[in-house]
Amino acid sequence: MDLDAVRTFVAVAESGQFQVAADDLGITQQGASRRVATLERELGVQLFARTARGARLTVDGQALLPHARALLRAAERVTAAVTPGRRALRIDVVARRIAPSTVLYDFYRQHPGIELDVVTLDHADAASALAEIGAGTLDATFRSLRGLDLPNELRSSRVIDDRHELLVGPRHPLANAETVTMAELADHRIWMPGMTDPEPIGYYNDLATAFGLTIDTIGPSFGAEALLAEIADSDQLATFVGEGSRYLWPESYDLRRIPVVDPTPVYPLSVIWRADNPHPVLANLLAYLRTRYQATSTDDVWTPDRVR
Repeated sequence: MDLDAVRTFVAVAESGQFQVAADDLGITQQGASRRVATLERELGVQLFARTARGARLTVDGQALLPHARALLRAAERVTAAVTPGRRALRIDVVARRIAPSTVLYDFYRQHPGIELDVVTLDHADAASALAEIGAGTLDATFRSLRGLDLPNELRSSRVIDDRHELLVGPRHPLANAETVTMAELADHRIWMPGMTDPEPIGYYNDLATAFGLTIDTIGPSFGAEALLAEIADSDQLATFVGEGSRYLWPESYDLRRIPVVDPTPVYPLSVIWRADNPHPVLANLLAYLRTRYQATSTDDVWTPDRVR
């Protein structure tokens, strides 16, 4: 069905005049008449009775009008869903408790009128996420890009250095420390079970090698809640969490987040997007991320040599 003809039918029905409807649509009266006539032939009914005062809906016209309006509203929603600046900006934050999600939420609080579709690509590695960006099903993602060559159509910018903190229970030997150095961590087991993505596995292997740490990734992950409960009940287990991550636990756990220093290891994350993506909210987001990174980045951090 020709949407222009439907739009013209609704305009004539609402104004009662072909000339008024034509003026509103920016076409001639003859053009408006042709559109309605085409619609009438397609449906096999007469939609208007012409009178000296204008055009009056027939019974068939009255029956069609609410459906025609609904069709135009649906067409508007379809257009809005795929029009940059009108559709929601679709961003992969990897996981909802970690730094990209926190940073994106801060951006949204400064721009509450924007439309955001915040997603997590469950069990998707970096290569899969980049493929989604290239295909246009995502506007942006946050990844470390370890060992990956960026396709020509994509762009990246390092925008997050997520500082490490040590998470321990109240009976751990380091529980009362205000900070903990990398040298002090060499005597303690860091437990990070269930890690399968090559990106973080490679990063933590580099970290363990550089500072002589024992980082244990053996065993399945039963979720953050189970991990927090295990650490709260242990006098030996500890894990790394990012400064930008957000976790909640019962007050009785008495868990402590201790900044790691001398140096502070950071998990570096870049935002990746298509170079030809015209979405105006994406441009605003990129500007926000770069400004924030410039204001928060420092020199007292460690990243693997390949990242630098």
